[in-house]
Amino acid sequence: MVDWLKRVLGKGWEITPAGGLTGDAYFATKNNDRLFLKRNSSPFLAVLSAVGIVPKLIWTRRMENGDVITAQEWLDGRELKAVEMQHPQVAELLHKIHHSSELLHMLMRMGKKPVTTDASFAMMRDRLKQTDLITSYDDVHLALNYLEQLLPITRDQKQVVCHGDLNHNNLLLTNEGSLYLVDWENALIADPVTDYGMVLQWYVPKENWNDWLDNYGLSRDKRLIERMYWYLLLDGLNYLSWHSERNEPNKVMERLKDLNELNEHIGTSILN
Repeated sequence: MVDWLKRVLGKGWEITPAGGLTGDAYFATKNNDRLFLKRNSSPFLAVLSAVGIVPKLIWTRRMENGDVITAQEWLDGRELKAVEMQHPQVAELLHKIHHSSELLHMLMRMGKKPVTTDASFAMMRDRLKQTDLITSYDDVHLALNYLEQLLPITRDQKQVVCHGDLNHNNLLLTNEGSLYLVDWENALIADPVTDYGMVLQWYVPKENWNDWLDNYGLSRDKRLIERMYWYLLLDGLNYLSWHSERNEPNKVMERLKDLNELNEHIGTSILN
């Protein structure tokens, strides 16, 4: 791929790997010109760039083997620190994403269908039945029961474009103060609490939840918190199953601890 990029870019460009698990991303520099190159990015990238959610898309080109290379503006900046997820700018960016009709229309044109909680619950139940997790761990059995008990309040919610992997490593803060959300491979159409619930649970102290939600444009209520914990439970069971299927016992124990904390909170604060 590097040789192909050199042919496409022409003489004088220095190309270096950008890291990452897939090895499909590169930096390219020539004098004052700088690009971020990636193989087989989602077609969704173009509209994300157009509405200012990701750095500007410069060009898209197809390789001889059918792979597609995208070139984006390479900006000076850094990943957001965990504590900075509490900042109003994060809430404002998520509000912009969740209320964008352009993003929603594009994702639907790509064939993405809204995710229903009934289907998600059925898939998780069936997935767990194929393992010994339910019989081996009380917290897994309890979490599945809570999912079923809270399922009715998750229905008939507004469906929007969600990122699906809201962690601080996916937020880029430029030296000029602009904030971008990158790595959209897990994009879905779902209840927006799918996104901001992760932020609240893992990054924002409970005493600051009302302020964060106010910056997003919402008022906290019991039903919102119930939906939030429904998705957090589903996410926890997904990760637990994923690590179990890959025979990673240490990671399974870490996820079980998270699941236990969620179960305890639901049992004492949500369902009482």
